[in-house]
Amino acid sequence: MKHVVVVGANFAGATAALEIKRKLKNDVEVTVIDRQENSLYFPSLIWVPIGRREVEDCLVPRRPVFDKRGINFVVDTAVSVDPDKREVVTLNGSNTYDQLVIATGPKLNRDIVPGVSEHCSYIGSVDGALETRAKLEEFKKNPGPIVIGATQKASCMGAAYEFLFNVEKWLREQKIRKQVELYWVTPEPYLGHFGIDGMPLGEFYLRKFMDTFKIHYRTEVGIDHVTADEVVLSTGEKLASRFTMLMVPFTGVDFVTNSPKLETPDNHFLSVQDSYQHAKYPNVWGAGLAVDVKPPFAPGTVPFGSPKTGYPSDKTGKIVAENVVKALRGKTNFKRKPWGKIAGLCVMDAGHKEVLLVSNSLFKPRIFALMVPNVFNDFSKIFLEKYFLWKLRHGYSYLP
Repeated sequence: MKHVVVVGANFAGATAALEIKRKLKNDVEVTVIDRQENSLYFPSLIWVPIGRREVEDCLVPRRPVFDKRGINFVVDTAVSVDPDKREVVTLNGSNTYDQLVIATGPKLNRDIVPGVSEHCSYIGSVDGALETRAKLEEFKKNPGPIVIGATQKASCMGAAYEFLFNVEKWLREQKIRKQVELYWVTPEPYLGHFGIDGMPLGEFYLRKFMDTFKIHYRTEVGIDHVTADEVVLSTGEKLASRFTMLMVPFTGVDFVTNSPKLETPDNHFLSVQDSYQHAKYPNVWGAGLAVDVKPPFAPGTVPFGSPKTGYPSDKTGKIVAENVVKALRGKTNFKRKPWGKIAGLCVMDAGHKEVLLVSNSLFKPRIFALMVPNVFNDFSKIFLEKYFLWKLRHGYSYLP
């Protein structure tokens, strides 16, 4: 019996594993390796610091779903892979494979500039979101200026925008908004670039949001360094800050770094073809945030990356599953769809308001692209959260 090993059990990895097993049933053995027992729904972490969600609301136990589908689930740390031996080494053993799917997600570079790791909050992890909540509770006792944004080379500006507007609303709810100068800093050349070269009317809408909520903003800036009470920009401007949250760059994880035969670029993400198949090792595949994505636009004065979000991760998991099944059946007519050609589907929360972003293609050229603000509620954001959590809890990987 053929053996497929999937490293990573979040969006892309879980989808790939479940789809491969669903399509091949008893003709394949599937093993999933992950350090964590639970999957994490990252988009809801923006609400943990302000108390709108608890961490438990964002977690989904994976073992019940995998057990029900006949998938082996190993809670362990994948250390490296030898693609010539077809062997994944973990802290507690090893697994040989016929096909390997790498869906590890990214690693954070919080040492991008001095002071970020020591003095900045980060909302993209469970520990970071809880630490941010504690810092905001302390901040309430002695309000002052706030700086929110992203460093150079960061690629997850959308979550930072969401956190910015949620904090602005939280400040009003705490009745301390008038005591706070709120700053947004971003490497983007203009508001709403998002690492995808913008959307129609995106800059216009975000300028209106910034003006309406009296948020100061700086575009096309990097971070020189951060101290306990100050953010120094690459332009030399110094912004006083009593609370700072900055999104930082992603890099490839140690599992990939420790596997030199994969011949990754300097960022240690996995280089894949449009089929998500490794160029040198045809039985190695990448899915989700683990793959290298090249921005289609010319680099600006301050470098930044393209976003890697949940919807493309889910789609690449499905594409990889389809192609792995074909490979195991001896076929080579693989499905090909580069990351930038996957449809854009995102709902950006703006503090009980939202902006819907829809396009036929994440990167330009596009046939259509829409950016529609909803200033009355964030129903679509909540609906997507409930839908994806329901899908994860039941293992309905085949659904959109």
